[in-house]
Amino acid sequence: MASNILAIVGRPNVGKSTLFNRLIGARQAIVDPTTGVTRDRNYGQSDWNGINFSVIDTGGYVENSDDIFEEEIRKQARLAIDEADVIVFLTNGRDGITPLDEDLANILRKSGKPVILAVNKIDDPVLVNLGAEFYSLGMGEVYPISAMTGSGTGELLDAVVAHFSSQPETEENEILPRIAVVGRPNVGKSSFINMLTGTERNIVTPIPGTTRDAIHTPFKAFGFDFLLVDTAGLRKKSKVEENIEFYSVMRSVRAIENSDVCILMADANVGFQQQDMNIFSLIQRNHKGMVILMNKWDLVNKDSKTLRIYEEEVHRKIEPFTDVPVLFTSVHEKKRLLKALEWAIKVYENRKQRITTSRLNEVMLPIIGQNPPPVVKGKVVKIKYATQLPKPYPVFLFFCNHPQYIREDYKRFIENKLRENFSFTGVPIEIYFREK
Repeated sequence: MASNILAIVGRPNVGKSTLFNRLIGARQAIVDPTTGVTRDRNYGQSDWNGINFSVIDTGGYVENSDDIFEEEIRKQARLAIDEADVIVFLTNGRDGITPLDEDLANILRKSGKPVILAVNKIDDPVLVNLGAEFYSLGMGEVYPISAMTGSGTGELLDAVVAHFSSQPETEENEILPRIAVVGRPNVGKSSFINMLTGTERNIVTPIPGTTRDAIHTPFKAFGFDFLLVDTAGLRKKSKVEENIEFYSVMRSVRAIENSDVCILMADANVGFQQQDMNIFSLIQRNHKGMVILMNKWDLVNKDSKTLRIYEEEVHRKIEPFTDVPVLFTSVHEKKRLLKALEWAIKVYENRKQRITTSRLNEVMLPIIGQNPPPVVKGKVVKIKYATQLPKPYPVFLFFCNHPQYIREDYKRFIENKLRENFSFTGVPIEIYFREK
């Protein structure tokens, strides 16, 4: 799948989050603590005219400010500009052009990225002429929109997706498993990748034509044959001062989207932290397979109970999706690294497995008969049959008479039974109930 990222950039209070929510249909935030403040980074997925893309909502850009919060959101806006494929420069038509808009326009011109200028808060036909002023910024076509009502967003999205790629992967890429190594900085990710690509360098060759953002490197050794989605050192870092945590999330977005299975590395010394949870959520929302590595296990003071305590802590934090392999590794001592690759391939096989409709109903209908959905508002829900949809990841459809009365806890019960009877370890499952 092509990796397409759209960043929404603008000064404060021009409607960036409103436009973001309209594009993805829901609010999703990546939260990361910073000294003195807490910031929300919103990441979501959208599609237009059959082209899927990611959307990044940045904080309001303020130049030459001494405020610590504005300094941080200025960093994240610059990082989004650096990493995005297309930038929507959002302005407020009712305010007209401000000095800050002019400063930001100069920065965006220097980025060399496709920039699409949108003038927001044009929610009345009599206000359309307000957008004409913005042609003086020299950013090309001006798109008057209302992020609140959706007016004009169709034309805006037509211009956005014109810069995106919808070409499928090559046949070779489709056949081989694509495994990405993701995680926070300084957890051993680069060392792990270097171990894979450096010890047997003669069997690793870059694929011609790979993108600058996600390099697929064939890896064939130790009985494994897969494509490594390399996330370490792919691009020169921006000259601006960086927020490392946000940079890792931006990099993880691309790596996750270009993979089948993600090896999520965390530092056992500090435990499974909030930033690890953010990346875990990205993997889950993208329906990718997952293996968690608690690295630097050799540096942890431990006794006979330590491993169990650590494992229980990780599972507690990732609930309710706990059917994920958790391994305790040491890249430095080369411990359990091949085991990690074995699990990654196993998860890949779990993710692509297809269960026949007859087998699925043979197993699940007796379980449902013994444990029917609870009666809600006097309605008795009867599930007739189930089938697996033809998707790249496990999606199951259960037909019943009153799907609107299926409770979330019963949906989790069905998922748990699917996992008990079929091998879906490490793979997110989607379950839908529809009226027969």
